[in-house]
Amino acid sequence: MPFTTDIILQKDSLLSSFLKNAAIGIVIANKDGEIITVNAFLLTMFQYDQSELVGKKIEMLIPKKFHHIHQQHRANYQKQSLSRPMGLGMELFAVKKDQTEFPVEVSLGHFIDNDHKYTVAFVTDISLRVMQTNQFIGAKQALETTVENRSKELSRALQVLELLNVKLEKNLLFQKAILDNAQVMLFLTDEKGDIKFFNPKAVELTGYAEKEMVKKQYTPLQFIPQKMIEHCIKEIEPSLLMQTENTSQHQTDAFGFLCFLAKNKKILERECEFKNKNGDMVPVSFSMSPIVDQKNNITGFIGAAFDITERKKSELKLRASLEKEKQLGELKSRFVSMASHEFRTPLSTILSSAYLTEKYMGNEDQQKREKHLQRIIYSVNTLTNILNEFLNVGKIEEGKITIHLSNFNLKKEIQHTIEDLQGMLKIGQHVDFNHTGNEMVFLDSSLLKHIVMNLLSNAIKFSSADNSICIETVVTKKTIKLVVKDKGIGISKEDQQHLTERFFRATNATNIQGTGLGLHIVSKYVELLNGKISIKSELNKGTAISILIKTTPHHEDDSTN
Repeated sequence: MPFTTDIILQKDSLLSSFLKNAAIGIVIANKDGEIITVNAFLLTMFQYDQSELVGKKIEMLIPKKFHHIHQQHRANYQKQSLSRPMGLGMELFAVKKDQTEFPVEVSLGHFIDNDHKYTVAFVTDISLRVMQTNQFIGAKQALETTVENRSKELSRALQVLELLNVKLEKNLLFQKAILDNAQVMLFLTDEKGDIKFFNPKAVELTGYAEKEMVKKQYTPLQFIPQKMIEHCIKEIEPSLLMQTENTSQHQTDAFGFLCFLAKNKKILERECEFKNKNGDMVPVSFSMSPIVDQKNNITGFIGAAFDITERKKSELKLRASLEKEKQLGELKSRFVSMASHEFRTPLSTILSSAYLTEKYMGNEDQQKREKHLQRIIYSVNTLTNILNEFLNVGKIEEGKITIHLSNFNLKKEIQHTIEDLQGMLKIGQHVDFNHTGNEMVFLDSSLLKHIVMNLLSNAIKFSSADNSICIETVVTKKTIKLVVKDKGIGISKEDQQHLTERFFRATNATNIQGTGLGLHIVSKYVELLNGKISIKSELNKGTAISILIKTTPHHEDDSTN
């Protein structure tokens, strides 16, 4: 039969009187933690009515944050029930109906009735005791503090000071480590502009030692160019400059201008060049701002500069690349324009000669047929040369020309080239070739052949009939020299300085067919062969073009006669 309050009252009137009049909170719960009965003192303590608690879980009197752990403790107590204080060594808290928490002491007991196990909890509100204890502890601590002698106070103060010094020293070392290892130039000045701190990166960037900067009372103007300050002055709004008492002072006193910017909350930030101790200019991204105290007074300046040398190099490479793309675009455009003009005459010649050749069928017309065949061959060669020139220029601009060195007979190679150009010779023209020295060379035969063909083609083209063209080669242990001379129309001194430029044509050659690319290609090929080109010419007296190329060790090792 379940245990109820009525049963308690019926069994023992003395127990009933105890429950009603005990000046301690009493609560009885079954093994499931359900409240069976409580006394009046506990109801007053927790501000509940009996009907609100009976049948409810005991956790109703405990703060929610402790419900889970209390349920575990309750289960453990049911397994091993002993009469003992609850929560030894811990602060226990209960919760009232209005959810107010307060400190309590709890003692536990148990009994069995009709085979039913019950737990009795005696609850005491110790709020007053805790408050008095805290007050006592506080009073005791205050008393102990007041009775401590001055020597102990001094000792404690010294210890605190020592700890503060250690902490300050650690902070300073940490800050110094940051400044010393920063990959940015940093410097600090006082309000007069004298440098007081110079980090290692600043020493590296400017070449000035920190002691040197501080001892000689240098200012940032030691490495900030005056021109940059003057440029900044021009950029500042005139209305802002008018706010100063003496504008002209800022025009002459550069550091005064920096102070002026700082007072007007203008941070100086620019890309410029620093002049280091050796006089070299270093590109940097530079900024300078004021240091102010709590009263907003300027107490100094902090400057920072980042070396942008690599970035500038990248920008130059990018610009060069864009310029190259632009030049290639212009090359293609001029090729279309040039091709439409230069191809027209050879194609017309080929077409008319082919038509006339068909008309000359008899044996007596053999000489006429040969004349037109020669015109066709010459025109085809002209077209081929024009196309090769444009293709070669394109390869040069794109960096696609590679050097292929090999041993070959220079004399024989040039003789073959002269034979290939026989069809271009005008009536009465002839080529005289003279070679001196070792015939075997270690060089790029293809590039050399292009050089010789271009030079000879120009000599033939710009020379009149019945004139000779001379080509000389001289091979020594250290150099290979190539000279092509003609007695043609010559080149003016004004035009000679532009001869190796793309599409350039001398003023006296406008009526002679050509692209203006021949000597440009030759100069690039000579450059690839690590050689030099020189030109001597006089109007109406002819031109001599000399090329000098240094030989390589392979040439000496592998050469044979």
